[in-house]
Amino acid sequence: KEEEKINKMKIESRVPKDPFRHLKKGYLVMYNLVQFLGFSWIFVNMTVRLFPNVGIYLLSNVVSCCVTDSFYDTFHTISDMMYFCETLALMEIVNSLIGLVKTPLIPAVLQVFGRIFILFVILGSLEEMQSKPVVFFIFYFWSIIELFRYPYYMLSCLGIEWKPLTWLRYTAWIPLYPLGGLAEAVSIVQSIPIFSETGKYSLQLPNPLNVTIPFSFLLQIVPIAVVLVVFANCRYLYKQRKRHLGPKKRKMK
Repeated sequence: KEEEKINKMKIESRVPKDPFRHLKKGYLVMYNLVQFLGFSWIFVNMTVRLFPNVGIYLLSNVVSCCVTDSFYDTFHTISDMMYFCETLALMEIVNSLIGLVKTPLIPAVLQVFGRIFILFVILGSLEEMQSKPVVFFIFYFWSIIELFRYPYYMLSCLGIEWKPLTWLRYTAWIPLYPLGGLAEAVSIVQSIPIFSETGKYSLQLPNPLNVTIPFSFLLQIVPIAVVLVVFANCRYLYKQRKRHLGPKKRKMK
C-alpha cells in the first residue's frame, strides 16, 4: 500500500496543475447555485399558489382544477424568472464546448435550445398561449427536474457525493422527462391554429408566384422532433443512471 501511495504521488506530481482550477470550480459552483435558487423560487411560488386552489377545488367539487388562477396566471407570474434561468442555461453549452464540464455537447444543445424554443417562440410570442393550463405543467416539470440536477452538479464540483441526491438526480427524470415532453408537444399542437390564423413567422419567398411557407406548417413536424429529443435524452440519462447507480463491478484479484 505504501508503494502504491508513493507511485500515485509520483504520477500526480508529473501531471501539470491547472492554475485556473480554483477559478473554474468557483464559477461552476456559483452557476449551479444561482440556477438552483432560481428554479427553487419557481417551484415554491407555483406550489404555494397551487395548494390553496386545490383546496378550493376539493371543497367546491369543481369538475376540473385547471380553471383556477394558478393555472391561468402561471406565465405572467413566473415568466421573468424562467426567462432568466433558461437564458443563463446557454452557458451549459459554452461550458461543454470549451471542456469545462464533461457533459456531451449534443444533449446539452438539444435540451437548452428545445426549452428556449418553447419558452420564447411558442409561449412568449403568443399572448393566446400564455393563459393556457399547459404552461403550468411545462414550468412545473422543468423546475422539479432542476431541483435535483443543479444541487447534484454543485456538490460534485466540491467533491461531495450525497447518495439520496444522486439517486434522485438519476431517477426523477424517469417520469418527469416524458411528462415534460408531452406537455411541450401539447403546447406546440395548441399553438398551430394560432400561428396559422395570424401568419406569424411565416416565410414569404421572393418569387413570381409569391409563395409563402406558413410557420404553422413547419410546426406540425416539431412534436415529432420533441419525441425524438426526449427519447435521445432519456437514453443518455439511462446510461448515466446505470453508470452511477448500477451494481459496482468487483475488481479481479
